[in-house]
Amino acid sequence: MIKKLFLIIFIIIFKLSFGQKEVYSEYYKLRKNYEKIEEGNSKALPYIKNYINKAKAEKNYEKLVQGYKDGIFYSNTKEEKLKYADSMITAAKLSQNKDLISAAYIDKGVIYYYNYKKFQPALNEYLKAFEYSKNSDNNFLKYQNLYHIGVVKSYLGYYDEASKIFKNCIDYYNLQIQSPLHPNEIYNNKKGYLNSLHQLIICYRNLNNLPKADSLIEKGLTEVSNNPDYAQEKGYFLLNKGILEYKKDLYQDAIYNLNQSLLPIQKSGDFAWLSVDYFYIGKTLMGLKNNNEAISNFKKVDSIFQKNHFILPELRENYEFLINHYKKEKDPAKQLYYTSQLLKADSIISKDFIYLSPKIHKEYDTKTLLDEKNKLQKKNSWGTFIIITLIFFVIALILLLVLRYRKEKNIQQRYNALEEKLRDHQTEIKQIKVSEKNTTEEKKTSLDEAIVEDLLKKLKTFEDKNGFTQKGLTINKLASQLGTNSKYLSQVINDCKGSNFNKYLSELRINYITKLLFENKEYLKYNIETLAKECGIASRQNFSDLFTEINNIRPTDFIRKRKQELEKMLSTN
Repeated sequence: MIKKLFLIIFIIIFKLSFGQKEVYSEYYKLRKNYEKIEEGNSKALPYIKNYINKAKAEKNYEKLVQGYKDGIFYSNTKEEKLKYADSMITAAKLSQNKDLISAAYIDKGVIYYYNYKKFQPALNEYLKAFEYSKNSDNNFLKYQNLYHIGVVKSYLGYYDEASKIFKNCIDYYNLQIQSPLHPNEIYNNKKGYLNSLHQLIICYRNLNNLPKADSLIEKGLTEVSNNPDYAQEKGYFLLNKGILEYKKDLYQDAIYNLNQSLLPIQKSGDFAWLSVDYFYIGKTLMGLKNNNEAISNFKKVDSIFQKNHFILPELRENYEFLINHYKKEKDPAKQLYYTSQLLKADSIISKDFIYLSPKIHKEYDTKTLLDEKNKLQKKNSWGTFIIITLIFFVIALILLLVLRYRKEKNIQQRYNALEEKLRDHQTEIKQIKVSEKNTTEEKKTSLDEAIVEDLLKKLKTFEDKNGFTQKGLTINKLASQLGTNSKYLSQVINDCKGSNFNKYLSELRINYITKLLFENKEYLKYNIETLAKECGIASRQNFSDLFTEINNIRPTDFIRKRKQELEKMLSTN
């Protein structure tokens, strides 16, 4: 259902962007060959390849984007979908249509999110889409992208930030639903509205604002009623209703709504929320003193984890229940197995949730796991090898955390040193300048003093006007701009600036962009490629290397630390 929605959304965006109706062309005829084939059926792919080949031959990049979009829809493997998504982005860029490029990046992000459950790469794609869509007149595209960014923020635990995003999306979609739009557009906006409502409920639930979550659930259920077009959304609302009823100890009501939500969530293929459903069914059954059925549902969560290698942080407790159950049952083999699964879950969670690691280890800390393994080792002689392996993993995890702590501490020290350097001198203009010998008396040069003075004045103007941000600037080009020759210019820079031309130019550029990052928080939102272009450096790698060499800290680490510092300042005010 979700994938079909994205296909419909794309078609609407395409038509809005270009204001054309597809005529009965060769492209139309080619698409007629497969448009009625069901989603994920690779039988459509040979027809799609003909469509793509025609668009390539005619360099019709807009049609080519559509062809790759169809390829994503009909591919039956996530790997193939990702290949088509990459090709679609390339075609969209060749079209030079920013709306198409933005939509292509969103689709790639959706594949990472929906098919891979890799949220950090998904966010990267959504942020790229945002760069292309922020100046667009296509508000539907903007809010589609904003919604997905909110989903990733919510997944990563930034519930306050995510809730603000979903409130904005709800306001936008609700307004569109009331507008005199085409029925298909109203349907898609209604989908966006309901999905945003669901995500806001999740935020409120995790922020422990249960009254607001309860109110939105009832609103959502009223909106969907028994409309089969919104069966999946109804499943999500019923799931959240059951979770809230469980939290209120209304176990009979909870078990009813949780079971009612199972079928639509199963049909949607959303294994992440299916896991949550089974988990809360299990917890509710424990509340009803039906432990055997509860354990059966906890095992279903483990089965989904084994198949998909993905688990949400709130499901970590699932393994604590299983471990404690088999500990009471005196079944060390199963206790050992679920302890191993817990460690695997921790390992996966920590990749996306670095900031949650301390909390995880407080709730079920490493020491407890090691103690339990020691007991299991005594009871289970046959499991000695497995236990030693598990201990090794735990020690490795501890070492990893220690190394991360030390690395973070070192980064903080480097950031502090750079911050002090930025604040230390000339606070009235807040600018770092390349160190130079300011007087002609201190320089050692054979050039005429008047020539040197003239060139130094021109270089100062060049620096003050940020002339160094020109792309492809060489010493010959600069010499021409300054009305001199490269030999004189090189000698003055070497003698009076204390470095060769390349180093002089690199320091100016890096100091310039460092100052912008420190003083203007808007620049903290830019990616590395954009920052490199901003200061005139051609490649991302060259920019990163120069930034690290001059500032003794990687640009990504500096940006991250600056953001943390600004957030801390904001929270204390």
